[in-house]
This record gives sequence, structure tokens and C-alpha cells, in this order.
Amino acid sequence: MEHVEFAQADRYEPEPDWQRVSLAGSERFAFEWFEKPAGHSSPMHDHENEQVCICIEGELTVVTEDDEAVLRSFDSVWLDAWEPHRVENTGSSTAVGIDVFAPGRSFDFWTEDEA
Repeated sequence: MEHVEFAQADRYEPEPDWQRVSLAGSERFAFEWFEKPAGHSSPMHDHENEQVCICIEGELTVVTEDDEAVLRSFDSVWLDAWEPHRVENTGSSTAVGIDVFAPGRSFDFWTEDEA
């Protein structure tokens, strides 16, 4: 068993008020809690991982090259590996969500891009 206390979990803050927290997971799948400020959008990007994005609180819009989905509390969307996408907070307050990635990944996805 792997127990991860939220307060002690690995954190990454790509930009002010946009933070991600690594929850329990493995090389096969990873869970990341995130908080995104109103009006914020991640850049269009893709990755080798399949992804499920679950909106816990607020409003998120997931945009791909071909589609767009507005997520509200407990709505979710699945993205295939290498599918270009961005996630925007289109609401008026901070949005909270959970991303699930398969295979699992670390924050290296973001930090290696910065190098």
C-alpha cells in the first residue's frame, strides 16, 4: 500500500494560482489534483498518456482540435494518447479537478519542457 497525505504530497505550481498535487499512483496510472484560477488556460499540448479529466468544483472547458466539452461538478472527459488539448477555467471562480493518466507520469512532463 502507498499512503499519500495531501498536505505532504509532491506539488508543482506551473504558474501563480495554478497548482497540481501528485496523489497515490504507479507507473501504470497517476492521479493529479489541480486547482486552476478563473480565466486560466493551459497551453495546447499532447502527451503519451491517456487522460481522464474530472471537474470537482467550478467549470472547466476541455478543447481539442476537433471538439469542446464544458465540465461542471463531477463531469468528466477522456482524452486519447497524443490527442492535442488544453484545459481552460471558463467559470468565474477557481476550478478544482482531478486528472488520471495512464501510463502514470510525474511532474517531469512539465519541468522538462521548461529546461
